[in-house]
Amino acid sequence: MITAEDFYHVMCAMVPLYSAMLLAYASVKWCKIFTPDQCSGINRFVAVFAVPVLSFHFISDNNPYQMDSKFIIADTISKLLVLLFLSLWAIFFSGGSLEWLITLFSLCTLPNTLVMGIPLLQAMYGPFTQSLMVQLVVLQCIIWYTLLLFLFEYRAATLLIHTHFPGPTAASITQFEIDGDVISLDGRDMPLRTESETDNQGRIRVRIRRSTSSAPDSVLSSSMGLTPRPSDLSNADIFSVHTPPLQLHEFHSAVSEATAAGVGHDIVFGHGDLGLGYLSSTSPRLSGYASSDAYSLQPTPQRSNFNELEAVATLSPPVWARSPIPVGRICQQSPVAFSAGPRVVRKSPPGKYEEGDRQDTTGSTSEKEMSFRDCTKMATEDEAGGPKEAQGMPGTMVMTRLILVVVGRKLSRNPNTYSSALGLLWSLISFKWNVGMPSLVKSSIQIISDAGLGMAMFSLGLFMALQPRVIACGAKRAAMAMGIRFIGGPLVMSAASVAVGLTPPKLHTAIVQAALPQGIVPFVFAREYGLHPDILSTGVIFGMLVSLPVTLLYYIFLGL
Repeated sequence: MITAEDFYHVMCAMVPLYSAMLLAYASVKWCKIFTPDQCSGINRFVAVFAVPVLSFHFISDNNPYQMDSKFIIADTISKLLVLLFLSLWAIFFSGGSLEWLITLFSLCTLPNTLVMGIPLLQAMYGPFTQSLMVQLVVLQCIIWYTLLLFLFEYRAATLLIHTHFPGPTAASITQFEIDGDVISLDGRDMPLRTESETDNQGRIRVRIRRSTSSAPDSVLSSSMGLTPRPSDLSNADIFSVHTPPLQLHEFHSAVSEATAAGVGHDIVFGHGDLGLGYLSSTSPRLSGYASSDAYSLQPTPQRSNFNELEAVATLSPPVWARSPIPVGRICQQSPVAFSAGPRVVRKSPPGKYEEGDRQDTTGSTSEKEMSFRDCTKMATEDEAGGPKEAQGMPGTMVMTRLILVVVGRKLSRNPNTYSSALGLLWSLISFKWNVGMPSLVKSSIQIISDAGLGMAMFSLGLFMALQPRVIACGAKRAAMAMGIRFIGGPLVMSAASVAVGLTPPKLHTAIVQAALPQGIVPFVFAREYGLHPDILSTGVIFGMLVSLPVTLLYYIFLGL
């Protein structure tokens, strides 16, 4: 039976966290204390230092040789059951898809264990829960977030292949070569280009590179005012940046300078790089989640005037063109393509995608640029609107190697990858040979770690204040997301826990942790890859607001 004292202990643990979040919300929403740039700086500190050091602190203090095997098995079974069910649904039912598999898997199985789980479960069931939560954090960082990233990149690779190699041609691809500056196959922030080469046996070798990779970085940076950065993802990194629009005279001047400097044959700018704010649009579209730079800040989703643009201008010698594309038919903004030499520009029929295709007369090498992807029609209809040939795909090993290379690059740029790996390595050494951490190092980590929890909640409050709506996806989808998060997840976890023989209080701990609010990393991925970011945003914001009463209800019910 839950007593008043038990309830008071839980409130003592949670109210300070919510106070930090509400203080941040009020400081931006009502008091206007922080500007968006200042919020970006706070978020960057949290992402680069506070949360990774907090992760290292908890993981390094946990004894890996005394991990609870039943608890871990129960958590693993629950996630695999959800993944299996969603996979069968996506394969055998018309309403299923890879996109919804990814989103629903994130909602059901990936809670905010580090920031919310540790203090809440400690207050409810005691200090032993910290070790259990840390074990789940390690598994999330090493296994489940990696799997989620793999699924996102698989989807991106599939769309890229459908765009550049429609029909059965893709089945002949035997090798992919990826330039070192390509860290994602999505191409939202920086459009991608493929160069293919066919041998005498019909085997195709494909090189994937960024559209601007052939141009000197210094020229691009100085002439266009662009400084691309690699994407780094972490538990608290939840904002994106909207580059200020470039004025017309600046745009002409930049292109002229780039041309005079001899910048390569083709320069392609995505929507995040170039905004033509002086042109009007009849159906503006929210573009606040288009950036792949997870270390930056998006004050509010900006309305883009770049989606239905019909602009063809001739700048001697460069030519740039844009085909009319109805905003309702696309899943990603189309870039503007520049060419320093002769180029055929085709105006596609409404709703179709445009793809620049250039044949090399000296051999069998072809080059293609991704202009944009129509997720609903591209793979099923040809330009005449009729049935299209069955889409081929490269072999399983070829696709797996391609995705693993990109996922590895992503993880290598993630601070939490290093903090989790180093924390686990130190714990293995420390508890194996009873080696203590030097006081100077321990105190340095402790001082940042102590700030990590509060700063993570403060960063969430800033994020909430900078969004136009708490429920971004509409009431119906929000209700679906909350039902999956707070009912579906705990039900699956309770079934798996009972199956492996967990008993109270570990059984109660497993159920309550499954009812924690939505994890932030899945939202970061969803925002970066443009896959239902409104649903995951609602899961983070609205879920954080309702999670305290929901978890308290579970706590009281399980204590009866």
